Amino acid sequence: MQHPTELRTGVVAAAIDLFAEQGFEATSVEQIAKAAGVSRSTFFRQFGGKEDVVFTDHEALLDELRTFLAEPHDDPWAAVCEASERVFTHFARDPELARRRYEIVRDVPVLRDREIVTVFRYERLFDQYLRDSLPGLAPIDAVGFSALITAVHNHVLRQLLRGHKVQLSVLQSALDDVRRRYGVLPDSAEAAADDVVVAVFPRSMPIAEISRRVQAQLS
Repeated sequence: MQHPTELRTGVVAAAIDLFAEQGFEATSVEQIAKAAGVSRSTFFRQFGGKEDVVFTDHEALLDELRTFLAEPHDDPWAAVCEASERVFTHFARDPELARRRYEIVRDVPVLRDREIVTVFRYERLFDQYLRDSLPGLAPIDAVGFSALITAVHNHVLRQLLRGHKVQLSVLQSALDDVRRRYGVLPDSAEAAADDVVVAVFPRSMPIAEISRRVQAQLS
């Protein structure tokens, strides 16, 4: 029996082929199921419709990130960045399929609209996580950081989708710059256990983060 993940991958690949060949609107669920070698009922058990085939990876990724962010993390800001890296790594595993899907989304208005909603879901996930993890964090800092991380991620990912060779390190460097702008990129130097520390924080650092760091050092 075919593993559910393999089945979904096969259906997605077949659907992308058909969308590219004859257009999104002209492609029926029956055609996709036939090309993928599955029944119509199997298709609907895996997907709700043609749009869901295109965005199935995002649904799985959002579930994965919810689980990841529910785990304990010493640095919530870094956890959001790592979540972004996980999404990029997923699509970088098969850049050709990701590029073909991107071209289809770009050309179909209903898919472009859904992509906008999907991007917002990532932002909202990061925003809520930061607010839950950093009590007292100003909402503008949570939503601003989440929106900037998502925008930077999408900017780097689009370079990959447009045919450029983009390493994960490019995204990591860009995400570090975002943390630096917010004043939440840790210094590389490590303090000794018996050091007396006079703390100086960037003006841009959110007060909730300053409080978190001071409490972490004193505990």
